[in-house]
Amino acid sequence: MTTLSPENSLSARRSASFILTETPDRGLSDYPCQAKRRPPIDKTEWHGFFDELGHLAKSRDFICVNILERGLHPFVRTEAWKFLTGYYSWQSSRDERLTVDSTRRKNYQALCEMYEKIQPLLENLHRNFVETRNHIACDIQKLYDKDPLGNVLIDKKRLEKILLLSYVCNTQAEYQQGFHEMVMLFQLMVEQDHETFWLFQFFLQKTEHSCVINIGVGKNLDMLNNLISFLDPVFAEHLKGKGAGAVQSLFPWFCLCFQRAFKSFDDVWRLWEVLLTGKPCRNFQVLVAYSMLQLVREQVLQESMTGDDILLACNRLIDLNADELISAACMVYAELIQKEVPQPLKDFFL
Repeated sequence: MTTLSPENSLSARRSASFILTETPDRGLSDYPCQAKRRPPIDKTEWHGFFDELGHLAKSRDFICVNILERGLHPFVRTEAWKFLTGYYSWQSSRDERLTVDSTRRKNYQALCEMYEKIQPLLENLHRNFVETRNHIACDIQKLYDKDPLGNVLIDKKRLEKILLLSYVCNTQAEYQQGFHEMVMLFQLMVEQDHETFWLFQFFLQKTEHSCVINIGVGKNLDMLNNLISFLDPVFAEHLKGKGAGAVQSLFPWFCLCFQRAFKSFDDVWRLWEVLLTGKPCRNFQVLVAYSMLQLVREQVLQESMTGDDILLACNRLIDLNADELISAACMVYAELIQKEVPQPLKDFFL
């Protein structure tokens, strides 16, 4: 299958419906948000950030703040993400980036060759490898590979290969259910397998493995509880009583990096690129989760919901708009920094 480029697959992506399940009862538009953002950074503006040799002519901070406030045009996203993830150095020239890309391609090929050699050994000696390979194959099989118009969006065989290689090479993250959906979005963004593989690895590192169950997810949930207790004691009291266990049950939000909460892939990419900027703070994903919980807060308190009912209400938070959610989370951050923040929260966010 020929991989779709960002230009000719954009309309197909926007019409893709396999992350949509139902319409929520309430959306972010019901809550106060910042004014409508300026147009996203397009190709002309992006190229203006660099001089004739490809060196950065604007500060990285300036670019990241603009990405937070405005986002990236889809035709810019592929290149910009290579800087945001660390695939490219912000200090590199155009020629240096060509060399880096060539090196990353060769390194990926070397990893593929290594995997081919040790695969029989893994199959014979490591039961977890066989089980994980079966899990990956099963997860991928459930993915829709076409949009409603019949356009092929992903190559499942290539996706499976990248996920297996990531599992074998990444001893920190290994494989968890949901990675197949995340890597699929990287495959949709770029054309080459080595780009998909490295962007995903760098994404995990840049976001401090916040979506990995045995590394960041538990900490995110603990900090979300702490944040609720600090900013909204009334809601926190209910969650400790009738709503016990509700927050800890929200781990899929973090494991999938909120992928299923949005109405389009463009919205998912929009949030993810903000997480990569580190703006307005570290661990912005917890402020996003807090903002989503605020959407069900009044209903939870008015109806005195229990933990299971709260979880059900949270699961109905889909088809959201990324810009509105980012604005809401930024407002939470603005509220947070005006207060005497407890040290654990200060260390986590600031």
